[in-house]
Amino acid sequence: MAKEPARGRPRGMIRRRGNSFQVIVYAGLDPLTGKPLRLRESTTDEAEARRILRRLSAQIDQQRHATTNASFRVAMEAWLRTHEIEETTRASYELYARVHIYPAFGDEPIGKVSTRLLEEFYAELRRCSARCDGTAFLEHRTSEPHECRAVKHRRRPGRPPAAGYPSHDCANMGCQVVECRPHECRPLAAATIRRIHFAIRGVLSAAQRWEWITSNPAVLARKPRQPTPQPNPPTVAQAARIIEAAWAEDDAWGSLVWLVMVTGIRRAELLALRWSDVDLAAGVVTIRRNYVRVNRQSIEKDTKTHQMRRLALDPATVEVLTEHHDRYSALCRQTATGPRPDAFLFSYRPEFDRPCDPSGVTHRYARMCAELGIDSHLHALRHYSGVCLVIGVSGVVVSRSRLPAIGHRT
Repeated sequence: MAKEPARGRPRGMIRRRGNSFQVIVYAGLDPLTGKPLRLRESTTDEAEARRILRRLSAQIDQQRHATTNASFRVAMEAWLRTHEIEETTRASYELYARVHIYPAFGDEPIGKVSTRLLEEFYAELRRCSARCDGTAFLEHRTSEPHECRAVKHRRRPGRPPAAGYPSHDCANMGCQVVECRPHECRPLAAATIRRIHFAIRGVLSAAQRWEWITSNPAVLARKPRQPTPQPNPPTVAQAARIIEAAWAEDDAWGSLVWLVMVTGIRRAELLALRWSDVDLAAGVVTIRRNYVRVNRQSIEKDTKTHQMRRLALDPATVEVLTEHHDRYSALCRQTATGPRPDAFLFSYRPEFDRPCDPSGVTHRYARMCAELGIDSHLHALRHYSGVCLVIGVSGVVVSRSRLPAIGHRT
């Protein structure tokens, strides 16, 4: 409740500033800063100023005013500290806040964040994710000092030669040109704007519970409609080319791509698999956890649905994983260590104590598909597996016929 002013001292006042009248009403002390809190409005009509004074005084008497001048940034930081969410979700919300929310109204008092402000914000993001004003500018790839156009030369691995690297033809060596490009307006995806909206709504709901504001404007704000999923899985012929290229690179990579293609397992679930989760005799894989990287830290957590599930494996996939386990056992014998049930299925380390990097797996798959001239990404294999199940096709039909030639390589 707002602290009553001293007896004989008026709660509010009207003062003239130029051609306008400013209304100031004392509303108590800010619970966060301890400083006096005052509501202010201006008008050019003296009679309207008196009506504003009565309205603001009534709001204070009925406790229908914001009790703090804290900014939205302060409220969101407090919400992120107290809200119980997954670390991956927290990292996403922090990214949305840093890139989109704070530049728009992060320093605005939370009591002034209105439904109209939010809807205008969403409309700007639907037009351009950078919320540009239409003026041409250069999009720098980093905020650090840099050359806007640079060439990343491809060098042979190892130490640089004492005499320096010899001259070479960049086109033949495949050197990459990196440059900052002119800004192009790209709308933010509707699904991303909806996630931003849910974060804002959570912040304002917390502020309402904490009695910082009296209502949540995000409840009434209209958010973008839920987009209709448009999966674009590779065709059966493209799947055959992809799995053949994966086997050609190396056996472990071929086994990884095969398992994703046949089972539709999520990337985080795939990388969290340990040999203790695989029962080759029964032909079953148990999905228990996810492996993710958040803020350069490795985290094993529950699955996306927070439920354990089992996947049945067909004979060809059992054979692929059996050979993959044999290769793992052979590596263990070379290092004089025995196979461990807690070892990860897919790892770049000889101890298999850490799985492959999630981003590295995604980028490697994308590069492989680009070299094949196929527009695809790793998650599209999950859709491919689902399509095969819907139409009654079990696994990778075309590629399975290639298993004897590809899967049993020496």
